Amino acid sequence: MILHVSGVGTFIPPFIKLINEEFSAENHQFWLTGVQKLKQHPIEKADNIFIGKRTITGQLYAYLRLLVMLHRARKVILHGLFNPRILMVLTFCPWLLSKCYWVLWGGDYLYREHARRDWKYYLKEPFHRFVKKRIKHLITYIPESVEIVKSSYGCRAEWHKCLCYTSNVFVDESRPVKPASKVGKKILVGNSATYTNQHIETFDVISPFIVGDVKVYVPLSYGDEIYAQNVIKRGKKVFGDKFYPLLDFVPRSEYQSFLDDIDIVVFNHNRHQAMGTIINILGLGKTLYMNSCVASWPFLKRLGLDIYCIDDFEDLEVKADAEKNREIIKNYFTIDNLKCQWGDIFEQ
Repeated sequence: MILHVSGVGTFIPPFIKLINEEFSAENHQFWLTGVQKLKQHPIEKADNIFIGKRTITGQLYAYLRLLVMLHRARKVILHGLFNPRILMVLTFCPWLLSKCYWVLWGGDYLYREHARRDWKYYLKEPFHRFVKKRIKHLITYIPESVEIVKSSYGCRAEWHKCLCYTSNVFVDESRPVKPASKVGKKILVGNSATYTNQHIETFDVISPFIVGDVKVYVPLSYGDEIYAQNVIKRGKKVFGDKFYPLLDFVPRSEYQSFLDDIDIVVFNHNRHQAMGTIINILGLGKTLYMNSCVASWPFLKRLGLDIYCIDDFEDLEVKADAEKNREIIKNYFTIDNLKCQWGDIFEQ
């Protein structure tokens, strides 16, 4: 049995569907937390899915069950390493780490760089350090992420290349590249209400060029609500009626249609983030500005993609070689590639 350990979130429902439809469902078990998120991220019921309840007794049962499942499993796929309770379990059962595969998400392996240095950090940090140093397998498609883990934690794990989730698969590749708008421009800034998007700094960079018929869209449907309100307040002050905060979570297909009409995307994240959106906007032929300090920058440049550094933002011209980017994206970020990579990991 292969055990998948995760919280309920954007990537997980379609991932479970992929595993249960394309692989042997009876060979996979899913242990999940975050039952309160099921309304936003519904998961079809199945015999191989367990979701812990929020009550004290429900949580106690869930983690006792996890302890048993961890020992019974042939392999354990850890979808992100954020949960301090899971880190504690693995710390006190270090013999389990040899069969654990850590899917790198970004916020988990950059925990030290971005966590607030309060008492909670110093309480959890020893568990992060112990587990991440000793884990034996890493899963990602970005080699720079692997190097960060190894240098930060002294980890000597084996790297398994994988696109990880269906969100990293380019969709609607049969649709032609939509030409940039000749009248006005639509700009997308950031992907979520988290400070790592660096919205305020980004507004300062692009504001001198937001004149005439221009609309600035800012997705804030998930993340920190207080941070989102601060971004909205600042956005309205800087851009006035040209500012459009996106506050409602929408299905992927609807968001894809929205991206179709965007001309320029500015992602000034200070860590690896939003790769699913990046993949699809490049596949749609959009001009992308990024922070060149993130791990995904050199990876995308090595693929030959035409992307730009936010430090070079100087006008609202659509600059990307749309057809070139589309061809690279649709040939690399495919569902067949994703299934093949997971199949190799499962069979090892």
